[in-house]
Amino acid sequence: MAKSRQLGAALEQIKTIQRLETLGEENVAVLRKIISGKQPVAIAPTTKLILRHGLTQLIPDMQAAFHRMLSNGANTDPSCKAKWAIANTLYQLEKPDADLFLSGIRHVQLEPVWGKTIDTAPPLRSLCALGLVQANYPSVLLELADLLADQEYDARAGAARAIGYSQNPAGIPLLRLKVHMGDQEPQVLSECFIALLTLSPEQAPIVIEALETGEESVQELAALALGEARIPEAFEVIKRRWQRTRGAELRSSFLLAIATLRTEDSIEFLLDQLERGNGQDAKDALLALDIYRNTTEIWQKVEQLIQLRGDPTLSASI
Repeated sequence: MAKSRQLGAALEQIKTIQRLETLGEENVAVLRKIISGKQPVAIAPTTKLILRHGLTQLIPDMQAAFHRMLSNGANTDPSCKAKWAIANTLYQLEKPDADLFLSGIRHVQLEPVWGKTIDTAPPLRSLCALGLVQANYPSVLLELADLLADQEYDARAGAARAIGYSQNPAGIPLLRLKVHMGDQEPQVLSECFIALLTLSPEQAPIVIEALETGEESVQELAALALGEARIPEAFEVIKRRWQRTRGAELRSSFLLAIATLRTEDSIEFLLDQLERGNGQDAKDALLALDIYRNTTEIWQKVEQLIQLRGDPTLSASI
């Protein structure tokens, strides 16, 4: 049977099984055959079924398929999609495999694209970083340190995310060093900010420093991280940055960060902008206050202020 026909048959089998509420042994056998086969496109939807039905008996088959596809990966699993699906299924099932995740975090897969090659494995490396933490791998911080210096930014971001997930304060120096050294991709620094504040709110000063001195894109991400972590002392700093900023998009982001602080001062500040600010500031304040829509006392104040202001544009927004 030609490969295209084999793939078509496998996908039809998957569609049939997807409609079933419970699976019998014959259905599990079909999924095992697909996982063990040479049709990587069919593996991702198969792993979704494994996860949905908790088919832990197929874990050895997934592990074998993963390691098989590591070799000559561009041909056996283009774009690493099947390997990622298998690693994600093991992670979601909370059945960590340190050896598999270790292979994944170190895997580089170069594939030809428009006359050059690109690495398609960063999402896999990022996911396997989380998997190694889940597996309590003894040298996980060494692996995450290497990944934090990866050539691909999404792998570096994944490393920072995994350090935060580890809940290990020993990762703080790695994150601080990365913040001090900077990164061409602000998203990497954003993950560092979030991880630092997750590991210890006492790390707020280094994030506040980035808010005060960084590029605008870094300021925005630092403010949002401080807001998400509910660092009360960040309110005055974010407010000052908002007052000194002219860019409409950044000013709106600062108000959203202030809203997520969820302190009395921050809420009163936003309500004041809604009542007395210019049209754009009032609109941005309303957008930021939307996170309190289900908080009756606050939202009643919002509605009262909009009614008093008499701005049809704001009234239409609620």
